Amino acid sequence: MGQLGQPEFLTEVDNASERRYVMKKLPEVTPAFWTMKIAATTLGETAGDLFSQTLRLGYFLTTIALFLVFVLTLVVQLRSKRYNPFFYWTVILSTSMAGTTMSDFMNRDAGAEYLTAGTTSLGWGPQGLGLGYPAGAAILISLLIAVFIVWKLTGQTFVIRDIVTFRGEALFWSAILVSNTLGTSMGDFLSDSSGLGYAGGALLVTALLAVLAALMRVPAVPNVALFWIAFVLTRPLGATAGDFLTKPAAKGGLDLGTPGSSAVLLVALLGLMAYAHARERKSAAARGEGDAQPS
Repeated sequence: MGQLGQPEFLTEVDNASERRYVMKKLPEVTPAFWTMKIAATTLGETAGDLFSQTLRLGYFLTTIALFLVFVLTLVVQLRSKRYNPFFYWTVILSTSMAGTTMSDFMNRDAGAEYLTAGTTSLGWGPQGLGLGYPAGAAILISLLIAVFIVWKLTGQTFVIRDIVTFRGEALFWSAILVSNTLGTSMGDFLSDSSGLGYAGGALLVTALLAVLAALMRVPAVPNVALFWIAFVLTRPLGATAGDFLTKPAAKGGLDLGTPGSSAVLLVALLGLMAYAHARERKSAAARGEGDAQPS
């Protein structure tokens, strides 16, 4: 229930000084939310690598294709009248996949360290900008800050449970796309350049997330800031976990491959989405109100 006792699937907003109830389109932030976020971002890493590296489409073509998929799934989400777990988490997955290849295209090039032994190119088109992880992360952090500045100037709320306008939702998804791309850069840096390796990088991010969870009990620390920091950090967790599953044993991975790992993660994510959808339907049936809104 909300502050004034309205049903959980509704939220109250101030429209021209007149209070009104509107249908919510974004989920509650619960442990289940974070479980699905980590599953989606890990799948985004393995699936992005599947298309760009395993199938050898390259970062350039895969980024274009996955960005178009993101736009398509986002249109479906924005046109939806209420929260639908399948729509919402499909967009999260598409931003994770697009973020994987966008980060790779920004940071990597045709250098030997990024290509399979004996190959000199990966797919058609530019091999990558070769900016490196520090420069790529600096650019993405600047972009994310710019999104938040614009968001603040529009007067839209940063609390996702209260985002109910088209403009607010568009800003939210812009921040998600940039944050997932940034998180991929951070995860790749931890895995490839920090010396921690895949498992070490995942453990470090997990420890940082545990610290954030503890800080949620500190009244002086704003929960909205903690949410966005955690949202960014779950992406490098997914990136390092995905690499740990798929990379060769010689590099510290389990060598399960991108196709098999992606298939298992997809089944797990679909199961979680189905569970969330069933809970939504059960909650609506218990209310006996369907899509009706209170007058």
